[in-house]
Amino acid sequence: MLYKSPLTWLTLLSLSFAFFDLGNALYGPSSPVLQLTPTNFKSKVLNSNGVVLVEFFAPWCGHCQALTPTWEKVANILKGVATVAAIDADAHKSVAQEYGIRGFPTIKVFVPGKAPVDYQGAREAKPIAEFALQQIKALLKDRLHGKATGGGSSEKKSEPNASVELNSSNFDESVIKSKDLWIVEFFAPWCGHCKKLAPEWKKAAKNLKGKVNLGHVNCDAEQSLMSRFKVQGFPTILVFGSDKNSPIPYEGARSASAIESFALELLEANAGPAEVTELTGSDVMEEKCGSAAICFVSFLPDILDSKAEGRNKYLDMLLTVAEKFKRSPYSFVWVAAGKQTDMETKVGVGGYGYPAMVALNAKKGAYTPLKSAFEVEHIMEFVKEAGRGGKGNLPLNGTPEIVKTEPWDGKDGEVVEEDEFSLEELMADDKDPSFTSKDEL
Repeated sequence: MLYKSPLTWLTLLSLSFAFFDLGNALYGPSSPVLQLTPTNFKSKVLNSNGVVLVEFFAPWCGHCQALTPTWEKVANILKGVATVAAIDADAHKSVAQEYGIRGFPTIKVFVPGKAPVDYQGAREAKPIAEFALQQIKALLKDRLHGKATGGGSSEKKSEPNASVELNSSNFDESVIKSKDLWIVEFFAPWCGHCKKLAPEWKKAAKNLKGKVNLGHVNCDAEQSLMSRFKVQGFPTILVFGSDKNSPIPYEGARSASAIESFALELLEANAGPAEVTELTGSDVMEEKCGSAAICFVSFLPDILDSKAEGRNKYLDMLLTVAEKFKRSPYSFVWVAAGKQTDMETKVGVGGYGYPAMVALNAKKGAYTPLKSAFEVEHIMEFVKEAGRGGKGNLPLNGTPEIVKTEPWDGKDGEVVEEDEFSLEELMADDKDPSFTSKDEL
C-alpha cells in the first residue's frame, strides 16, 4: 500500500506546510534582496544614506511571485550602488498602511532628504535599474550643490506630526468635549488626493500648533467615525467650532498656507475678548492654569497701597498684553498681595516687591519670574520669551494650595480702625475692687 501509517501522513503534511511556507517567503535567506520588517525598516531604509528600492508584496499575489526573479536580478545589477529590498505587506500591515499601499506589488524608491517616489514603469530589470540610476544621479547632483545630506529622509520621517491621530476611542474626549477649535481630515491611506495633501497637512499642523488643533482620521480603520460624520469622499476636512456636533466642511485650497490662513481667520472670528481673571480659588486655578500652555500670574499690591485707581491701571496693562496674545494658548490671572500666601512662597514672591509676575507651567511644575520692570513693553517681551521656552526656569516646589477668597469689589480699601477705649474704662478694669470712688459714696 502507498500509505501505511498515520505517521507517514503527518510527515507528508509537515513537508507540504514547509514547502508552502517557503513559497510564502518569496525571497530565501540566500537572496540578494534585503528582507525588511517593521523592526529594521527605519535603520535599513529611513536611516540609509543611499537610494533604497522597496517592493511591498503579498506572498499569495501572483504578480508578486512573477516579479520575484526580476527583483533579484535588479538586486544583483545594483549591488554596491543601491539597496534593493522587499517587505511582506500582508504580514506587516502597519508599514503598508503607513505608506498607503493599496495593491501588490508596489515599488517605492526612498531617497535621502525626499519623500518616497512610486515606480510605475515596466516590471523588467532594465527599466527598474535605469529608474534607480536616475534617482542616484539626482541625489549626487544635489549633494554636489550642497542641497542634500545623508539620512535626510530619516530626519523627515522621524519629525513628530503635530496633527493628532484620532479614533473612536479618543475623538469625543479630544474634539467634542473640547472648547478649542479643531480641524479634522478624514482620509483613506490608498487615496491619491490624500497622499498629495499629507505633507501640506503636516506643515499646517506644525505651524498652527498651540493655536488651532489639527487632527486626522483613517477612515479605513475608523468607519464608525466616517459614518457618524457622513463622510462621502476623501479627503474630507471638517471644522469643529463652537457647535461640535454640527461640523462645517472646509472648501478651501489644499495647501498649508490656505489651511493656515483659514484657521487663523476663523480663530480670530471666534475668539472672545481677552481676559485677566482674579485668582479667587482652586476652581479658577484649574480652569485658567490647568490646561493653558503657560499661565501668567500677577501679584498686585494691596488695595490700601495702590487704591482702586492704581489697581485698575495695572489691570489695564495686563489686559493690553492679554489682548495681544489672545490667540496663544496662554492665560492671565492676578491676585492681590497676601491673598494666596502658599503660591507666593512657592514662586518666591511675598512681603515686598509688588507688583510681580511669574510665568507658570502647571503641567511641568516649573515657573519663571519676571525680572524686569512691571511695564507693558517688558511684560510683552517676557511673554514672548516664555513662549520660546523661557530663561531661568525654576522648579515649583509642590502644587500651590489655593484658598477661597472674596473677589475684589472694585472699590478702595477701607482702613479698619481699632476700637477706642476711654481712660476711665481702662482704669476701671485695673482698679482695686476695694476702692470706692467719690461718686459711688
